[in-house]
Amino acid sequence: MSSFPKNIGITVLTGFLGSGKTTILTSLIKQKQMVNAAIIINEFGEVGLDHDLIETTDENVIELRNGCICCTIQGDLKKTLLNLIKKIEKGDIPIVNHVIIETTGLADPVSIIHTLMSSLDLQRIYSLDGMITVVDSVNGEATFSSHEEAVKQTAFADIIVLSKTDIADKEIVNSLTKRIEIINPKVSVIKSDKNSLPVSRLLGLNDYNPQNKDWRVKEWLEIEKNKTYNHLHNHQKHSHHHHDHNVSLHSDGIETFAMVSSQPVSMTSVNFFLELLMSQMGESILRIKGILNIKGESRPAVIHGVQHIFHPLEWLEKWPSNDKKSRLVFITKNINKKNIDELFKIIGENELIKS
Repeated sequence: MSSFPKNIGITVLTGFLGSGKTTILTSLIKQKQMVNAAIIINEFGEVGLDHDLIETTDENVIELRNGCICCTIQGDLKKTLLNLIKKIEKGDIPIVNHVIIETTGLADPVSIIHTLMSSLDLQRIYSLDGMITVVDSVNGEATFSSHEEAVKQTAFADIIVLSKTDIADKEIVNSLTKRIEIINPKVSVIKSDKNSLPVSRLLGLNDYNPQNKDWRVKEWLEIEKNKTYNHLHNHQKHSHHHHDHNVSLHSDGIETFAMVSSQPVSMTSVNFFLELLMSQMGESILRIKGILNIKGESRPAVIHGVQHIFHPLEWLEKWPSNDKKSRLVFITKNINKKNIDELFKIIGENELIKS
């Protein structure tokens, strides 16, 4: 291992659904310090999009798409980080000087931090540099009230990036900032919008120390430690027993699914469908993210939606790969794909029902 750094820093980038993690990640990897960084992307569900929405070299991007990193593939994270070193040693990929882990929006950070800080195998090579949490200024208050994962993501953070401050009411932003400071009194809060991302402040956070966090952080880590021990103990006693796990299903009735079409879709149909969806099911649609092959266009369109808020359409300069299928990924609560399929049929087309 003498040919590469023995202390590779890891930055964990997290934040609830639709907060803007991919935008921050894209800005981070454009920095000179991140030229040799490896990116680990964890997407909840079987159809991933983030890999196509960031601009970087394929060999340094690793996707974990077998479930949510916090609950179903915790062991895969450790295995992935160790395999990264093996690939460097073999010369399969360039030398890596940093790793960025982008979690799913539903990730509970407790098990991730515990894995990174308790594994002796990982500690010989890696150090946890810090954790960045992106909080949506528009939906942050409601998210904190409804999802404990979002509270934990904030409690464990070194830095909070408060996104979308340009479209959020100033009083709401101030109220949300105060709530963040209650959850994590020592955290640094950076207000940002899409045109103003202070990326330089997100680098070089240095060694992560959970002892500097709120008392709940230490309690959650202790619970995770005991849970991991009990799981390993039970697994050794019942090593013959295996579980089937639905990688598209999370807790609390949250699940993900995708609509995929190999044919170009009309913008009129897509707009009408999304308007119906938001008006009838908005509160149950936690997240929509998609890349679309629009009829008459040579470049792909990217769409993002969070509950009732739908962001303006964006366009990539070119298709990131030869795969030009339209893909819409949904994360919903207490509704399933059949309901959305039926809604789409109302407009008289089934362009996106092929999945």
